Amino acid sequence: MEKSNDHHKDNHGGSDGAATEKWEEIGPGFRTAETMLRLAPVGLCVAALVVMLKDSQDNEFGSISYSNLTAFRYLVHANGICAGYSLLSAAMAAMPRSSSTMPRVWTFFCLDQLLTYLVLAAGAVSAEVLYLAYNGDAAITWSDACSSYGSFCHKATASVIITFFVVCFYVVLSLISSYKLFTRFDPPSIVDSDKNIEVAVFGN
Repeated sequence: MEKSNDHHKDNHGGSDGAATEKWEEIGPGFRTAETMLRLAPVGLCVAALVVMLKDSQDNEFGSISYSNLTAFRYLVHANGICAGYSLLSAAMAAMPRSSSTMPRVWTFFCLDQLLTYLVLAAGAVSAEVLYLAYNGDAAITWSDACSSYGSFCHKATASVIITFFVVCFYVVLSLISSYKLFTRFDPPSIVDSDKNIEVAVFGN
C-alpha cells in the first residue's frame, strides 16, 4: 500500500497537471500562414486611419471634421496602435524559434485578445455614431446630418467598414494564439481514490 501511495505521488507530481508544457516546434507552413495573417491587417489599419484622417467637409452649413467626434478620434488611434502591433508581431512570428517559447506564446495570446476588443470597440462606437448621423433620433429631435454632409459620412463609413475587416482578421489571430497556448498543456486528470489511478478527462 505504501508503494502504491508513493507511486501515486510520483505520478501526481509528474503530471501536476494541467500545466505540463508540450514544447512542440511549429511547422514552417503554419508559421508562414500566421505571419501573413498578422501582416494583412497592417494595410487595412493604415487605410482606415488615412481615410478617417482626411475626412472633413465644408459647405454652407458649416465645417465638420473627424476630430470633432470622439468616436472617430478613437478609431484613428485604435487603427494606429493595431497597425504598429501587427507589424511587430508579424516580424516576431516569422522568426523560427522566437514565437514558440512559452512567454512569447502567452504574450501573443494576451495582446491578440486585447487588440481584438480594442478595434472591435472602435468600430462599434463609430458605427453607432454613423447610424445617428444617417438616421437622426426623433425621440430627442435630432435630425440626420448626412443629408447635409454626405461626403463626410461616406468617408467615415468606408473607414468603419475597413475597421471591421481588421476585426475579422484579429478574431482569426486570437483563435490561433489560443490554440498555440492551450495545446501546450495536458488535459486535466481525475484521480480514482480507490485504485490510486489518474485518468485523463479527455481520454488522452
